[in-house]
Amino acid sequence: MGAQGRARACRAVGVGSGRPLGPEEALGLLEASVVHREGALLALSKPPGLPVLGHPGELSLSALLPALRRRLDLPAELHVVKAPARECSGLVLLSGCHRATEQLQRFFTTARRRGQFPATYCAVTVGVPAEAEGEIRAGLRWQQQGDTTAVVPVLYPGRHSLARKEVKSTLTRYRVLGAAGGCALLQLQPRTAFPEQLPVHLTLLLCPALGDHEHSSRVGRVLGVPFLLPPEAAPTRTQVLDEELLSRLGLSPQQLRRLPLHLHLQQLMLPRGGLLCAPLPPHFLRTLRLLGLPEHLVPAGTPPPQPAPPLPPH
Repeated sequence: MGAQGRARACRAVGVGSGRPLGPEEALGLLEASVVHREGALLALSKPPGLPVLGHPGELSLSALLPALRRRLDLPAELHVVKAPARECSGLVLLSGCHRATEQLQRFFTTARRRGQFPATYCAVTVGVPAEAEGEIRAGLRWQQQGDTTAVVPVLYPGRHSLARKEVKSTLTRYRVLGAAGGCALLQLQPRTAFPEQLPVHLTLLLCPALGDHEHSSRVGRVLGVPFLLPPEAAPTRTQVLDEELLSRLGLSPQQLRRLPLHLHLQQLMLPRGGLLCAPLPPHFLRTLRLLGLPEHLVPAGTPPPQPAPPLPPH
């Protein structure tokens, strides 16, 4: 379906409004969001807030796959090969063949080990990085905080903590595609895979993603200058935006908590030079227009990416 059809489907189910999707609404949106269908492979672009697995009784992509298969008249059960996190939007790669699923998962793992960047995301950030492009390297680990656990950075992980796999060394390459009014459009390419890696890495840049109500509180400001707070001093809360930015986005403080995360899985490499692309969702495009950021994204690998130096062993 074309961009106008996808936009109508998104408006019909209230994507970006904070209203929960019903099963039939979500199915209609997923059916309208198919971007690739060939042989055993199916790729679609999921909306933000829809989990891949979900909790018992919760609406999730996996729970919808049998009905989606019937709607699309597919011959085999679908398996998730690659998908963004719950709060992200973007490409979901599905396969109806166990062998193809395993081969693709090995391909993504091998590509990262070879220093390649098989996945490309884009994000709108509150703040503009000091450098136009660069790399974010940090150890990440899970840390207990009260009754919950959170992913926190370890900037200088020790060799023993890496060896014991208490901390994982992570790397993301970023590139600023445009900036306006204190916000930026970034291209992000993670070389490693760790839960919440990209939102945490953006806080280390002091430029949290717009709509990040989980990690953005770790970036504080004094006289307009951002600085990093330790996780234990930054409890989770609705993202705080200044009045000028709220006005440009056409949001009230009460509406802010329903602002979706502006982090989108845009491209995936496939074997033999293939490339899957997912268009930006309507809420993301609307934000770009309101902020005066570019709407046409630079394809990943232009210019061709260079392999990164080896990561420390983990």
